[in-house]
Amino acid sequence: MPDELVAIRTKESFWTRAAERVGDTTVAVVGDEVAGFVMVVGDEVEQVYVSRDHRGSGIAGVLLGEAERQVKANGFAEAWLAVATGNARARRFYERSGWTDAGAFDYPATTESGPIPVPCHRYTKAV
Repeated sequence: MPDELVAIRTKESFWTRAAERVGDTTVAVVGDEVAGFVMVVGDEVEQVYVSRDHRGSGIAGVLLGEAERQVKANGFAEAWLAVATGNARARRFYERSGWTDAGAFDYPATTESGPIPVPCHRYTKAV
C-alpha cells in the first residue's frame, strides 16, 4: 500500500468508512464474534476481510461465494476485484477459488482528498 494511504487509513477512519457502507456489506458471524465481511458494489467485490482468528476456517470461501451470488443478482455475468500486487496469499486464494488474474492496474482508492492509486492485479470470474 502507498504510504499516503496507510497514513490515513487508521482504525478510527475505518469506523467512519464502515458506517457509510453498511448497505454494501455482508458480515459473517461465528458464535458472538464477527469473523469477517465482504462488500459488493455492482460487479465489484470491493473488500473481503477475515479476522485473524478465523483465517483458514472456510469463512473466506463462504463470503466470496456470497459476493459472487450478489454480483450475479445485480445483473452482471462477471465479477471483479482488486488485489494488492504484494498480497501473494490473497492472490493464491482467489486463483484456487476460480478467479483469473486479468493483469496489473492502479486501483483508485477513495479518500476524502481524492483517489490514491494502489498497484493491484484485477481478478475476474464468470458468475
